Amino acid sequence: EVTDHLPLVDEEEILGGYYSPTDGQVSGVIACDALAREAMERGAEFVPHTRTEDVHIADGAVQGVVTENGTIECDEVVIATNIWARQLGEQIGVHLPVTPVEHQYTMTEPLEELSESGVDVTDHPLFENYENVSGEKAKRLLLGPDRPILRDQDNAMYYRTHGDSYGIGSYNHEPIVPDPQELGGNDPEGEQGSVREFTDYHMDNPTHPDRPHKAPRQASDELLPATAGKDLEFKYNGMFAESPNGLPVLGPVQQYEGLWTAAAIWVTHAGGAGKALAEWMENGVPRLPDGPIDLSRCNVNRFDEHEGSWEFARDIGGEEYRIVYNVMHPKWVWTEHQRDIRRTPMYHSHQEYDAELWAEAGWEEPQWFESNEDLLERYEDRIPDRHGWEGTYWSPIEGAEALHVREHVGLHDMTSFNKVEVIGADAGEYLQSLCTNDIDLDVGDITYTLMCNEGGGVRADVTVTRTDADRYLVLTTGREVGNNHVAWTRDRAPEGVVVNDVTSSLAAMVCTGPDARKVLSKVMDTDLSDEAFPFYTSEETFVKNVPVRALRVSYAGELGWELYTPSEYGERLWEHVLAAGKEYDIRPYGNGALDALRIEKGFRLWGEDLHTEHNPYETDLGWAVDLETDFVGKEAVAAAADGDNIDHKIACLTLDDEEETILDNRPVFAPGEDEALGYVHSAEYGYTVGACVAYTYVPPEYADPGTDLEILYEGDRYAATVREEPLVD
Repeated sequence: EVTDHLPLVDEEEILGGYYSPTDGQVSGVIACDALAREAMERGAEFVPHTRTEDVHIADGAVQGVVTENGTIECDEVVIATNIWARQLGEQIGVHLPVTPVEHQYTMTEPLEELSESGVDVTDHPLFENYENVSGEKAKRLLLGPDRPILRDQDNAMYYRTHGDSYGIGSYNHEPIVPDPQELGGNDPEGEQGSVREFTDYHMDNPTHPDRPHKAPRQASDELLPATAGKDLEFKYNGMFAESPNGLPVLGPVQQYEGLWTAAAIWVTHAGGAGKALAEWMENGVPRLPDGPIDLSRCNVNRFDEHEGSWEFARDIGGEEYRIVYNVMHPKWVWTEHQRDIRRTPMYHSHQEYDAELWAEAGWEEPQWFESNEDLLERYEDRIPDRHGWEGTYWSPIEGAEALHVREHVGLHDMTSFNKVEVIGADAGEYLQSLCTNDIDLDVGDITYTLMCNEGGGVRADVTVTRTDADRYLVLTTGREVGNNHVAWTRDRAPEGVVVNDVTSSLAAMVCTGPDARKVLSKVMDTDLSDEAFPFYTSEETFVKNVPVRALRVSYAGELGWELYTPSEYGERLWEHVLAAGKEYDIRPYGNGALDALRIEKGFRLWGEDLHTEHNPYETDLGWAVDLETDFVGKEAVAAAADGDNIDHKIACLTLDDEEETILDNRPVFAPGEDEALGYVHSAEYGYTVGACVAYTYVPPEYADPGTDLEILYEGDRYAATVREEPLVD
């Protein structure tokens, strides 16, 4: 069947193929030209062949764009220079970690096998609009494919027809990362900084770190024998722009009012990115035609400071290019490049306990501890084996740690979670304008609240602790999405309110489990009884000789206290708690166990179960909304309060087969139906409940407890049932 669509493919070289008949095929040049013509018809003005020299900024806001021919006055500017974004950003003091990476593209001489394609390159109606395109080679290159694009995942190659020629694109080479300062510009009559000299070596030799077995040209000749021995008439190293997580760099730049970015964008998603950004600029919320879209992982403010360094951007940009055609596991983390950048104060203890460390936003975070392997003897009959894709990047120790915390006590390093202090006489009033819940708190009290965008989508879930009359501690999600929350909170602060990111200055840990009170009572003089230290309260106190802010909360869903202390005390605090808990068999536990604990308790994970595409009532967190207060997005949130405007609602599922485990991002169906109702947002085995737990958003009529559904995972459908929350009380 593959050769029905692509007759030049040697069917002896393949096992089969995947055909997507609705995929579009786009020529970047023609698409840009068409959009420009449409924009001009609507009144837009283009100034071609004009070099940008600077962005004029004064008093913290954009004033105009300085060009070689003068200044264009404006109050909003989008940096859409892609491979040059880093250079322009540095010029105005903004870190835009966009990495230029070279990419090989060639076009064969005309092939006899394509001569009957019916495409007349010399007299194609397309060129009526392109009088300046001359020469048969140039016309063939511009011409879009008349057959499906062919992608060879195994060899990181792709192919598209240009009239009677085949274009060959290759990711199958080592990353080639040029110095951004040496790119040069784009001169219509000469220099083209985005087009580099073709390196024959990378086409004729296997240089890809993951594909040492076959050179790109060999792979091409074997898959498409008609190209074997043919001249490559047109060949160049083009340029792609990569970001540290492989996604676009979009949105408002925090440093300057009116400055926006749209970089690290490929033609594949350019239309959607442009539409979403236009909506964002005009209406405050990024949207596509079918509704809001969450761009947290594309937000320009997601980056940590170390990601602004060229060393980091060079290595990780190259890494992102290397894995473009790799099949990536959902839990894959960087394994080689740019590791060991940020260490929590407990880092050396983690090494001593033989932690499996994963890189998250530069932090080295424990996923599990090999020192806890002995727990498997106690719990192995409650930890189903994982035998497939779901067993990669997993250890049964995660399950043992989770069960031990649920039944005894554990200690978890949560330093990497983002922490913000909001200070000032108007700090409470300001925070209230962001928070959906009432934060009129007594000193020491804590509340859980959401923050929404203008469209009512949940942009953060946080705890707010009032630590003094004019001081609040806001605790939010870690990793890259947490930086968005910090930037958003800081960006809106009025004069007189100070927003400090204290993530790195405070070490944090949580002692949790049924024996947590016994452990901490050995090293704290504070009365930890329910009456003296109730849930959702905090106190400044000491753990032995270490000053701490203790919060009676726990993301694991067990009795516990989060402990915050200046970073220089962190290691000693960790040692004090571990020593105090020795007689209760306290164990350090990692992120794998924490995820299992929180999901069976029904605690949401922002960026997975929560994001801006859903409002508080769709996420079943309406209890964290007080419509008597005023906050960003209140009008949209209030409109959803009665449930009439809810298209999808969160549902907690468990697999009926208690021995099976799935991963997230899998489609959910009604039994026997072929149209997906939604997708799994997060999934993990719940070791206490003895079943895999999955969260999804489905139409409200399918979200009632007891409803039977199915999840498609690796080609098989797994029966699942909607459950009442929480699964663990």
